[in-house]
Amino acid sequence: MASPQLEKGHTRIANEILNEIMKLNLNGTQFRLVLAIWRFTYGFQRKKWEMSISFLAKTINTSRSHVDRELKTLIDRNIIQVQDVTSKGRELSFNKNHQDWLEKDVEEGKEVKLTKQQKTKIATNKIPAAAKKKYDETNTYYKMAIYFYKMVERVVQDAGIPHLTKKANMQTWSDDMRKLVEIDEVDKKLVKDVMDWVVTDPFWKTNILSARKLRDKFPELAIKMKSQKQPKQKPVQSDYRDKEIALQQWIAEGNDPDDFHGNN
Repeated sequence: MASPQLEKGHTRIANEILNEIMKLNLNGTQFRLVLAIWRFTYGFQRKKWEMSISFLAKTINTSRSHVDRELKTLIDRNIIQVQDVTSKGRELSFNKNHQDWLEKDVEEGKEVKLTKQQKTKIATNKIPAAAKKKYDETNTYYKMAIYFYKMVERVVQDAGIPHLTKKANMQTWSDDMRKLVEIDEVDKKLVKDVMDWVVTDPFWKTNILSARKLRDKFPELAIKMKSQKQPKQKPVQSDYRDKEIALQQWIAEGNDPDDFHGNN
């Protein structure tokens, strides 16, 4: 018998949102997508989260094509907004400003006419945050991103794979640098040390070709770097003279030589 309890976790939704969403003309899949996005944003006390089409399809138990089509509709109607685009998927959020939602006749498939203001607002919301310039050339994280990018660029040129970094976005690279420092709490000097090291390591230099990858693998990279820089300790050689002295003392004390193990 199922026994759901608030103590095991719950999602806080403002009553105003519930009142307005009940009035909204959504089909079944669209409503389930809204619930899924609530679950993984508000359910974890966050405003946005990276969610791929595959993840949402698995979450609501339907096909990827179905999710792709209905999610696009929710975005077009300004109910769901795209905050950023990452390698793991789009960062999605629920637009709680219900006055910006657009109505649509689901049965007839006819959209209502939009005002110029509404069209402008939707167009703005559909632009990924990565395309909106957040970090300028004077920003520390932007400088870190450029510093790493130039070194990675030399690596891919030497390896004959320059196409892998041609579409690199310095805004997303800068944001990953910020997350590495502010969220992961990594010292900037250590970040620079690892960046300098990783582009020279025979294995990692062609495997870490973005700021996102650098952040994902940073703990492993830092440990590897430090282990390589530590001087190797020479094995302690046994002093056979001490062992021979100990054996003679063992015999002098009346013990059987065959019982001597050299550590008594």
